[in-house]
Amino acid sequence: MQVNGSTGEVCKFDIDKLEWTRQPKDFSISVDSITITTAPGTDLWQRTYYHFRNDNAPVLQMETFDKFFSFVVKTDFSSSHHRFDQCGVVIYLDSENWLKGSIEYENERFQHLGSVVTNNGYSDWATTEIPADVKTMWYRLSRREDDFCIECSDDGETFRQMRVCHLHAATDSIKFGIYACSPEESSFTAVFTEMAVTECQWKAHDGQQPDEEK
Repeated sequence: MQVNGSTGEVCKFDIDKLEWTRQPKDFSISVDSITITTAPGTDLWQRTYYHFRNDNAPVLQMETFDKFFSFVVKTDFSSSHHRFDQCGVVIYLDSENWLKGSIEYENERFQHLGSVVTNNGYSDWATTEIPADVKTMWYRLSRREDDFCIECSDDGETFRQMRVCHLHAATDSIKFGIYACSPEESSFTAVFTEMAVTECQWKAHDGQQPDEEK
């Protein structure tokens, strides 16, 4: 895969470049759609607050050395039905350094739209509640060197910022893609479509200039 950040060319999301970190039992991959059926007790989390470490969610990614790009995907989680069922975008570098953006089902009234960033083995979780009847969501994950932006969209056209963050371990090549999991006794099928890699849509900051290094 080549991501061209200077000409504005849109590069094809190449399914032949995808690699599993923990392959699920049930999945399908085609040019237009990827499905993952989750297994019970799968999750990504490290230490913070809950004091447990879960690192067994299936992750499907491709590698790039490009420092400036955006990855867009539509997620359909119509069959999610149990607390913490989730699917979304991910950058998984290793068990202690990764980020994810997703919607986690909570109950029949609401669910959590949020993101987790894990640096050096400690996770955080930033969320907002949204109605439980939301069953599709687009995500746009952008990289600017070792900084990242996660955005979401209801229609695939207008994106809203969810998180700006830093990954300490993202100094060279990274892997990015999709994931799905069911931390409790549940299983559902997540559907991923409209996947594309483009020039970086997260523009350079044009406000306060960086402090001079001393």
